[in-house]
Amino acid sequence: MKDQAKSLVVETMRLGQLIGDELSCTLHPYDLTLQQFNVLRILRGCKKSPATLQYITVRMIHKTSNTTRLVDRLITKGLVERKQCHENRRKVDISITKQGLALLLKIDPYIINKEVEIANRLSESDLQNLLTIYQKLIITL
Repeated sequence: MKDQAKSLVVETMRLGQLIGDELSCTLHPYDLTLQQFNVLRILRGCKKSPATLQYITVRMIHKTSNTTRLVDRLITKGLVERKQCHENRRKVDISITKQGLALLLKIDPYIINKEVEIANRLSESDLQNLLTIYQKLIITL
């Protein structure tokens, strides 16, 4: 069981890295890292409501201590804006710009194609079984 447990963890981490590499290659022409793309998707998911740095960090796939730097880089690129909250001056609101939304719309078809390409390497039944197993593991962690 110890060997299987080790293999499960190592192979899952390896698969995550390989998929991340595939997605990173898709994002490279747009001068975005996978983490920056993740921030943009989180902000788009907020609809028209701004988010805090803490909210973004919690929602990130790869939790990181440099969320501030990620947001700063996206601000420099004009994809995100940061404003001081009117109700609470200690709070900073972060939102995606029109330029950021436009970039995501441009990238979305390529990311979707890559996701489908990866998923198509499995049969429908294997894919469903894998998703069920992942969900069981995620719930317990």
